[in-house]
Amino acid sequence: MGDDGQQTRGRRSPTVDELATWRDYVETSEAVRRALAAALQSASGISDGDYRVMLALSEAPERTRRSAELADEVGWERSRLSHHLRRMEERGLITRDRVGPDARGTAVTLSAEGVRLYRSSSAAHLRAVRQVFVDAFTPEELAAVRVVSGALRRHQAAGLPDRGRADRT
Repeated sequence: MGDDGQQTRGRRSPTVDELATWRDYVETSEAVRRALAAALQSASGISDGDYRVMLALSEAPERTRRSAELADEVGWERSRLSHHLRRMEERGLITRDRVGPDARGTAVTLSAEGVRLYRSSSAAHLRAVRQVFVDAFTPEELAAVRVVSGALRRHQAAGLPDRGRADRT
């Protein structure tokens, strides 16, 4: 570690200001997610998880995805998804069928009731997105958020530190 306390095994640790920005980002994004989830639950009686699954299935051909693809799409571990799908299936929102040559895979399909509930909850969800997120920004600020989100997405997709940052400043 160097004298400035910023070096750890050849990598620079975040500065106090960088950590403050990180913490602001994490706390604010969690507050926004909680507010949207609460609004969705209040307006339609479904959880954020239900909505995420139904959204992914509604966008799939024939409203069906293999469970492994669905887990990747919603960003959950397969065991978490499996438990959630069981509860959704019990409520008649989805169906699950074995697929593949050895019937080891599972196809998940949004049911007619799932489609109805997804459609009826979407308008309220989109109103909440506007109230909680979009209306917080000017058009210029919203454009800046999109730039920041894009930089984070590219950085994650690359799986490497963003070494081009100095070139952009």
